[in-house]
Amino acid sequence: MQRFWDNETRNVTRIIAIYAGLLLFGLICTAAASDVPLAADSSVPAATGKVHLSKDNNGNLVLKLEVKNLAKPGALTPVKNDYVVWTQARGKEPENRGVLKVNNKLEGNFEDTVPDVDFDVFITAEDNPGVQVPSGPKLLHGEIQPQ
Repeated sequence: MQRFWDNETRNVTRIIAIYAGLLLFGLICTAAASDVPLAADSSVPAATGKVHLSKDNNGNLVLKLEVKNLAKPGALTPVKNDYVVWTQARGKEPENRGVLKVNNKLEGNFEDTVPDVDFDVFITAEDNPGVQVPSGPKLLHGEIQPQ
């Protein structure tokens, strides 16, 4: 009888250890990646967006931006040519990170590696994708803070 309880106890202990390991793994993955919702300007009330943050193999912060229901820039008033993604570290000037393309379903994705962990991210509509200073309102914007 003693032998039965020893085996049973070991099996229960193994199962608990496996579940604890899976839970710990899930918590680590959740801590390493996070989503930040983007707030929409009143000029694009149907637009939604989020930024997914993760780290690459070198420890760099990877920003993945996803938008939905964002009209093509040519449909805006006044008409614009491109959407530009910007980041602005605290106390610094905005940096043009590149162009956000919107498809026929009014969805778009953008990915970039960023050096900062405390910054704002926003999208503007521009006449020229190479602008160095944002000229229009922040159509979608969010605040990224260290965790």
